[in-house]
Amino acid sequence: MKLNYKRTILVGFAFFLICTFWQAYDTIIPKILTDKFGMTQTLSGIIMALDNILALFLLPLFGGLSDKCKSKLGRRKPYVLIGTLIAVVAFFALSMVDYAQLNKNIRNVTEINTLTPEEVYDLVADKPLVMEDGTTYVLRDKYTKEEFVKIPAKIAVKNEDGSIRKYDKDDPFKRGGEHVYENNPEFIEYCLPAYHAANPSAVRASQEIYRFNQNQTGEKSGNWFVANILKGGRDPQTPDGVSFKLAAVYETEETFLTELPQIVIDKGEGVEFNKNGTVKLTTNPDYMEFVVPARQAYVWNITIANPGILIAFIAVLLVVLIGMSIFRSPAVALMPDVTIKPLRSKANAIINLMGSAGGVCALVLGLGIFFNTGAIKNTFMNYIGFFGAIIIIMLIALVVFMVTVKEPEWSGEMEEKSRELGIDEVDDTEAMSGDKKLSKGEKISLLLILASVVLWYMGYNAVTSKYSIYASRVLDKDYNLTLIIAQAAAIISYLPIGLLSSKLGRKKAILIGVVILTVTFLIAGFMRAETPGFLMYIMFSLAGIGWATINVNSFPMVVELSRGGNVGKYTGYYYAASMAAQAITPFLSGMFMDRLGFTSLFPYATVAAGLAFFTMFFVKHGDAKPIMKKGLEALDVDD
Repeated sequence: MKLNYKRTILVGFAFFLICTFWQAYDTIIPKILTDKFGMTQTLSGIIMALDNILALFLLPLFGGLSDKCKSKLGRRKPYVLIGTLIAVVAFFALSMVDYAQLNKNIRNVTEINTLTPEEVYDLVADKPLVMEDGTTYVLRDKYTKEEFVKIPAKIAVKNEDGSIRKYDKDDPFKRGGEHVYENNPEFIEYCLPAYHAANPSAVRASQEIYRFNQNQTGEKSGNWFVANILKGGRDPQTPDGVSFKLAAVYETEETFLTELPQIVIDKGEGVEFNKNGTVKLTTNPDYMEFVVPARQAYVWNITIANPGILIAFIAVLLVVLIGMSIFRSPAVALMPDVTIKPLRSKANAIINLMGSAGGVCALVLGLGIFFNTGAIKNTFMNYIGFFGAIIIIMLIALVVFMVTVKEPEWSGEMEEKSRELGIDEVDDTEAMSGDKKLSKGEKISLLLILASVVLWYMGYNAVTSKYSIYASRVLDKDYNLTLIIAQAAAIISYLPIGLLSSKLGRKKAILIGVVILTVTFLIAGFMRAETPGFLMYIMFSLAGIGWATINVNSFPMVVELSRGGNVGKYTGYYYAASMAAQAITPFLSGMFMDRLGFTSLFPYATVAAGLAFFTMFFVKHGDAKPIMKKGLEALDVDD
């Protein structure tokens, strides 16, 4: 009795295209909502929960409908075909609506000055520049290029004993423990005019943002819906959730214009250099702390004043989500349709490996090699090319799936093999009707498994759906690379986990995975921008392994309790539970991040994942049952 790996891989192409889509969706849609529509984390969390709310009803529905489908293509393939085609067409339309918001509503604030010092010097070295007092000068007469690029924009403030000063713990903006930096007067006087001259459009964008925020009265309705939905002009919030008046932080427009997104910083030991000899640029903490929230408040005001594009975006988004909901349960149910029960953990490892491969494809496309979606300079990028690339990958996977998977033939062979091995104790009619009821113990185990699914998805999805923003605002790291490392660790571990689970048992393997996931989230919660990058990469590698251990075994435990005729229905139960969690958690995690700050993300995920250990601990059913051996096979001894 061996798993047919080739067939399982071919079946997995449906899950490959599903995960390619969701990886792109989870990383890009939150950025569009916050950056281009100006939403708060709470409000964007509500929009991000739409797919999960729809899935609560649609996944069990289409899973059950596919159980009864009698198409010549099979029970599941028609849904995969129709759903994918609807989704890709609507997904491309979504990128066009995003472009409309970019081009029509917020065009005047989309320019961000991310020029390097070398680029600035090359552009304006010989042009007359004007200092704040009106004096003109030529940059090349003042500095050589080598001298100019080494001038830091900010310098660490030192105490009398020579140590680097840090913000007090009671700092109103919750920056306690972070280093204090001040503007370098030389940079402000001679370098900043060069940056402004090199990119005047970015200067005009910053002026628009400052003038808008300066004119806000701060008068708010006591009603959250009115204040956040019906009215623009909200106060901006720091990444730690503290509201502020921009004019109180920057008394004049000129001081606000000193903030550039990426700058050279002297952290107390001189300017740092990259390995290739170029000066090292650092994300400006004050830019992320104050400028980005002020810009988002401005963008939200424009969105509320011109809501048509936002309404269109949400409407098209709903069509995309309905298309994906049509075939998710049928696509996943196909694996147990063609795989006998004892081999489903191994088969699910292959399916998840294919899914992770799809996720990695989406992340690699987002890296600097291709689209560089995580870069500050691409905050307002046009996503048509990126969405188009994702669609092409999905369509290629669909063609491979539709051409190579012989669903009716493979399902028939699985049923015959199951009868030969005596795996199902019900007769054919009862199995195909799905009428056999679960025992009381099986019902309790099913409910506990589904409760566990809700809890660990609440933790994991909170991180994946918010990490693209968290990484840039708290860690100053490329979110694509971190998520790729997690996916790569999962891919490497899927097959060993599948083999281990067949020996150790599904429940024990899941409990181990939950412990790994919880501990890594707990440790990651203490990491900040100054934490060495390799530590975060280690944590996400472990999180990927923990998540893989859970995923390989949880779905097979649910369908282990099903019968041949209702695999799609039980698949719907599983995904309804996961989607219920993902409907709740973007809103809850977003609310915590708005109220308590961005750093509440990982503590939230830790608690949710930790609670899943206790619900899973009491599960009694769902592990693979031993195969009944017949005749001479009963005398064989397993290797």
